[in-house]
Amino acid sequence: MTPFLLNMIFTILLSSLFLFLFAAFKSILSRPHRLPLPPGPKGWPLLGFLPKLGPNPHQTFHRLSKTYGPLLHLRFGVVDVVVPCSAAIAERLLRNDMKFINRPKNSGAEHIAYNYQDIGFLPYGPQWRMQRKLCALHLFSGKALEDFQDGRREEFARLVRRLAAQSVEEASAAADISTEVAACVGNSLSLLLLGRRAFDEDPKEGEELRNMVMELMALTGSFCISDFVPGLGWLDPQGLIARMKKLNRKFDKFLNIFIAEHRAALAEATPLMSAAEDDAQSRPKDLLTLMLQLQETNEEDEGGAKLTDTDIKALLMALYAAGSDSNSLLAEWALAELIRNPIILKRAQAELDSVVGRDRLVSESDLPKLPLLQAIVKETLRLHPPAPISLPRVAVEDCEFDGYLIPKGTTLLLNIWAIGRDPTVWPDDPLDFRPDRFLPGGLHESADPKGSYFGFLPFGTGRRMCVGMNLGLRMLSLMTATLAHSFDWHLPNGQKPEALDMEEKSNGLSLLRATPLMARPVPRLKLWAYG
Repeated sequence: MTPFLLNMIFTILLSSLFLFLFAAFKSILSRPHRLPLPPGPKGWPLLGFLPKLGPNPHQTFHRLSKTYGPLLHLRFGVVDVVVPCSAAIAERLLRNDMKFINRPKNSGAEHIAYNYQDIGFLPYGPQWRMQRKLCALHLFSGKALEDFQDGRREEFARLVRRLAAQSVEEASAAADISTEVAACVGNSLSLLLLGRRAFDEDPKEGEELRNMVMELMALTGSFCISDFVPGLGWLDPQGLIARMKKLNRKFDKFLNIFIAEHRAALAEATPLMSAAEDDAQSRPKDLLTLMLQLQETNEEDEGGAKLTDTDIKALLMALYAAGSDSNSLLAEWALAELIRNPIILKRAQAELDSVVGRDRLVSESDLPKLPLLQAIVKETLRLHPPAPISLPRVAVEDCEFDGYLIPKGTTLLLNIWAIGRDPTVWPDDPLDFRPDRFLPGGLHESADPKGSYFGFLPFGTGRRMCVGMNLGLRMLSLMTATLAHSFDWHLPNGQKPEALDMEEKSNGLSLLRATPLMARPVPRLKLWAYG
């Protein structure tokens, strides 16, 4: 290595260190010194607590909270981080969440989500309200959910037929539940968003899309060192930024193809009508078509925001990735819990038989009549939330809390997983799978997952909670009901239900099973119910 190159590397590293120290001293000097920071562990020099997070940060934070209290303070590089780990702390901080309404700057949102353009990372303002309104009116309203239920019904029926055929052809073989459920959920969502099925038409394309979604969730939820240590972005020591940029190019190419196809179809169709003029009885459109129509008619939101192609791509990517990942993982967790608790599975099947019978499949109209099934869904969400740690928020001003200072610019990570195990809220065996706690007469019969019950926040809370919650609840309920009603389930190789591995593995934003669920379906309905 030449002296010139060595000098250049030394200069760059020295500059990065200077930037780090400058940012650290600026952060310290800008704090009002009248209040201490919340308690928490000491970290390493420069990197802070980042090297100690471990493979499952939600579990690490939970363990630390038992030593330091339910509001943790940690230092990630030069960034202050607070982690609420109890329902009481979460409620007091986020009941009015305007002090934590925005997201911090991070590499995932910059390099994957079109430079902070998706609904999850947009700053609070007109553009965010426009996307939120678009979803509320056209995708997740009660009417929209009803309009698109035929597509979901057909995809769930295809899943049941596939599993039933597999059980006949390979009587002793176990099904890969993760793969089967992911294909069903992915097709249901792609019909809703894009008007076509993502899987089965081209299996290689479907598998590639699933891998892209898994990569997106892993990268978006990763702790990128350059987000916390100024001056390291160019070095990309973990290689994460390069992977983020590559993934964005893949999604961009994929989505551009669909936008071009939909524009061509609209150009060949009859003259466009505005959403307000559209006949309510016409065949429901996919979300991409609706967004292109709104873009064509130049409709603006109250704040003057307009839809751009980048907005459309960012929203489609966020909704598909989050929806397909969370629903397929949750359905796998729900079935695993039912297999591990055969008495609860038998009770659920008895309830389903009494409402649905054994000569047809479950429909969405049956769901409100199935209280035990709904309790099973809630208990799954409590123990296995789709995101164990919420998307980060940032303090927009200095906050005083219980005699501590939460400085402006502090990142807030809500430990949803720990809150679901908070013994002050869940005193009756909080680690056990007990759906009865949500049934009438149970301690938590009034608890719902929609953000107002702070001991149970699987979709977050406040203005930045998950926009797709209503669709997610409906799909998870229908998937759980369908799998429980249509089949009896046996583990391979004579494995006992109580021995089923329930270890979890963090994948960025998601909570996976450490060991994918393999189980053998045995049809239990009348033959004609399977089509």
